[in-house]
Amino acid sequence: MDPVTLDPVMLDQVQLNFNPTGIAIINGAIGLMMLGVALELTFDDFKRILASPKAPAIGLVAQFVLLPAFTFLLVLAIRPYPSIALGMMLVAACPGGNLSNIITYLAKGNCAVSISMTAVSTVVAIVMTPLNISFWGGLNPATEPILRQVHLNPMDVFVTVFIILGIPLVAGMSLGRYFPALAERVKKPFKLFSLVFFVIIVCGALAANWKYFIAYVGLVVLAVLLHNALALNIGYWSGRLFGLPEADCRAVCVEVGIQNSALGLLLVFNFFNGLGGMAILVAWWGIWHIISGLATAFFFSKLRKNIGEVASG
Repeated sequence: MDPVTLDPVMLDQVQLNFNPTGIAIINGAIGLMMLGVALELTFDDFKRILASPKAPAIGLVAQFVLLPAFTFLLVLAIRPYPSIALGMMLVAACPGGNLSNIITYLAKGNCAVSISMTAVSTVVAIVMTPLNISFWGGLNPATEPILRQVHLNPMDVFVTVFIILGIPLVAGMSLGRYFPALAERVKKPFKLFSLVFFVIIVCGALAANWKYFIAYVGLVVLAVLLHNALALNIGYWSGRLFGLPEADCRAVCVEVGIQNSALGLLLVFNFFNGLGGMAILVAWWGIWHIISGLATAFFFSKLRKNIGEVASG
């Protein structure tokens, strides 16, 4: 496909090409990824929160209350195109991504807090993701017409998120509980397979819309950079403000900063007909948060490896 020069003003009129079969496949890919994540979780992860609720509670408030609210303010400050603005709100409404646990490990954060937050945020997202999209998107005069045009029904989003996150979560945890030997044998190759499968699907979506991605990705680079930096800082400094140990602060930082962009992309195609600005922003976020997550882990583990001792001293 020959490259084309596109008018940035027309971004909000771009509808990316992804047919119903492709949407069904991406739904299945997200479900498989969630099942792979759920194989790593146990009911003890939820019990751990009851025993030590402070860090996960702070993280969940940062994830589902502070990040959407500050995203709303960031959108007002930088005034991106409406579809990009709504894409930012959509990302902020999603739970933590499936890479957060490994990034927390590399950052020498508290993996128990990270895993607990992943478990609970997945459950909470079933309600909070559609609620945040509807509330904050409807509050902004630039994005509210998009929600009205697509007739977004929060209950429809709830049902979709429940099917994609809730059912695989219950299935994976049940498999781990009642068939632990089988779960242990399949969880690593299953997670790898589901991740590779999803990457192939996303690459296919990008290939089908390559001219749009190349033409417009530059419009979302700064927005994603600022938004992701905001998310990481909200997570980290929320923990510091409430006196969490350094390892817990790192875990909360990563959980809030590594969003489930795969779920976001699914929602864009399911409910917003592949709206160009939203899809391109969410796709670039999915690439960027891996880079920023690894950079954050390097910063914590190498450049600030003694911060815990310094802070406690």
